[in-house]
Amino acid sequence: QLQVTESGGGLVQPGESLTLSCKSSDFTGIHGAVGWFRQAPGKERDGIACISGNNEVTRYDDSVKDRVTISRDDAKNTVTLRMDSLGPEDTGLYYCAVTDTGGGNYCWLSTAWFDHWGQGTQVTVSS
Repeated sequence: QLQVTESGGGLVQPGESLTLSCKSSDFTGIHGAVGWFRQAPGKERDGIACISGNNEVTRYDDSVKDRVTISRDDAKNTVTLRMDSLGPEDTGLYYCAVTDTGGGNYCWLSTAWFDHWGQGTQVTVSS
C-alpha cells in the first residue's frame, strides 16, 4: 500500500504565504496524478488543485486559482502546493492524494478519483 505524507502546515497570519509538500513511500517518486484537498471543520473535503501524471495539466478550484500553484519536483520526489495571500477561509486540514495510474495528461478535483491519501496537515490562518 502506497503511503502518502503531507508536511508544511502551520499557523500563519492573514496575507502570508505557505508551501505544503507531498511525498510518497515509492522511492522512485510519485508517478500518478496528485491532488490537494482541504477540509474545513464541519465541512466536506474540497479539491484545491491537481496535477496530471505527466505534469502537463493542472487544475485549480475557482476560489483559489489566482493564489495557488501546484508543482512537481521529480528530483525531490515531491509535489508542492504554494498558497499566497492566505485568509481565514483557507483554514483547514489539507490532504494530498495520489492515483495508482502513472503518467496521463489529466486530473480531476474529485475525492473519488484518487487511490491513496495522506493523514493531512493542518493550516490555520489567524491573526
